[in-house]
Parts: sequence; C-alpha cells; structure tokens
Amino acid sequence: MPPVRKAIIPAAGFGTRFLPIAKAVPKEMLPIVDRPVIDYVVEEAAASGITDILIVISRDKRAIEEFFHSHPSLEAALRSKGKSAELEIVSAPNQRARLHFTWQQEMLGLGDAVLLGRTFAGNDPCAVLLGDTIVTSSDPANPVTAQLCAAFNSHGGSAVALEEVPEDKVSRYGIADASPIGDRTWRVHQWVEKPSRESAPSRMAIASRYVFSPAIFDCLAATPKGLGGEIQLTDAMRLLVSREPMFGVQFNGTRHDIGNPAGFIKANLEFALQRPEMADSIRRTIADLSGS
Repeated sequence: MPPVRKAIIPAAGFGTRFLPIAKAVPKEMLPIVDRPVIDYVVEEAAASGITDILIVISRDKRAIEEFFHSHPSLEAALRSKGKSAELEIVSAPNQRARLHFTWQQEMLGLGDAVLLGRTFAGNDPCAVLLGDTIVTSSDPANPVTAQLCAAFNSHGGSAVALEEVPEDKVSRYGIADASPIGDRTWRVHQWVEKPSRESAPSRMAIASRYVFSPAIFDCLAATPKGLGGEIQLTDAMRLLVSREPMFGVQFNGTRHDIGNPAGFIKANLEFALQRPEMADSIRRTIADLSGS
C-alpha cells in the first residue's frame, strides 16, 4: 500500500443536538475559543501527513466551504494595515492541505458519507476523521491520525482509534471485540454496535478516527440500509474485518466530543485554559461561578 495521503471528513449531518443554532450554523463551524471545530480536524489531518482532504457537506453547510476559501478583500485590508499576525491567522486554514468538497444529497448516514469519497480515494488507503470531534494527542508531534497511519503501515491492515470508556457507557459506542497484541495495539475480531453493559466484549470504543484500506468502499457498497434508513459505517467495518486484518489503536491523547452542548462547553473551557493570554481570567470566572 502507498502511504496514507488522503482523508475524508464527513460534515453533512443535521446537528440536531444543537438546534436551534444548527438551523443556521453548521455544528462543525461552532467555535472552540476562536476557531471552528472543523479547522482543528483539518489541522490534525495535515499534521499527520495528509495532503488531500475531501470534506462531505450538505447544501445548507456552504459556510464550511467558504471558511476554507481565501478572502482576498479581508486579506488585502489586513495587509494594508500591517496586521501580519491577523493575516496569518486568516490565511492558514486554506493552506493546510488541498481541500475538495462534495455534497451528500440525502442524509443516509455516516457510511453513505464515506462512500461518497470512493472516487476521491481510488485505490489508495484513506483516513476518515469525524468533523464534529477534536482528538488531541499527548504528543503534539504525533497526532492521533498519524498514530493510525503508523499502525496501518506496520501491520498491513485498516486501523481504528480506540479509547477505553467506563462500563456504564459502552452502550453509547461501537465496541471492539479484540485481543491485545502489544504497544497499545489490538487485533480486532469483530465490532459490536452499542452493546448492553452485560454483552459488551470489551470497554474499547471507536473514537472518531479511522484509516481504511480501499476495501472499505466495496464493503460500504454491499452494506444494506439499517436503522433509520441509513448506511452504518460500523456495519461495513464488520464486513471488512471478515475479509482482511483490522487493528485498533488505543491512542495517546484525549477525545473532545463536540457533538453535544455539554461537550462543546467543556472543550471551550479546556482549550481556553491552554491559552496563556486568557487562562487566568477563565480560572477566575470558573471560581466565581462555582462559588469557590
């Protein structure tokens, strides 16, 4: 297999947990401090060696595409005023990688969104990064997607990010039935979607990042619609693991789930506290609000 240089970022969903704001603002464009969620996702992909990214959007999410295009008049105004720092911030998003866009005409699920990238990926391996989830690495020089690419290259099979979740939360996730093979890596035998606490084969949950061999597209094409008339990516992964080796990587880092309001607020606080210019103010505000 060639090195992993392509990625698909699904970002077409309705974002119903963020209604009513999601009627007008894509959840992927909600700000984490002063950058939209999806910009962090694109940054992770680019830092992992990805050079071409396909972002799957819907007709109501043109704001995502516009964000990643250049803004000549704004850039000219900043340049004329000597605001070089602001100019760099504005110019950075569309310089991280070659960005491509396609529309998901109907909301037929995550599997359908990934399948739309079949022509884009061709016969190459492809990363998939969910556009509403930020995953940070404990080693900034080794992003989570890069950890998956390394596993793909080392083991010769698709690799999926895993995180250990509490026993009472396994029913919220796709869970790996897997055996450890060393170095935080697991050989996956099967995937179980949202099992009960009693039937879960492990506490290792899928964590929003994947690197797939091209075979995933044949599996997606062969996957029937499931609950809600949607094509489920996990169903296609079950088919894939029956055809070729598949691995899980218990990544070093933290998953920030921006897909719900509580997670969104928590992520904003965590990222704000990492900013030296505002950390002290945020700590004081938290102390005042909590009465401590």
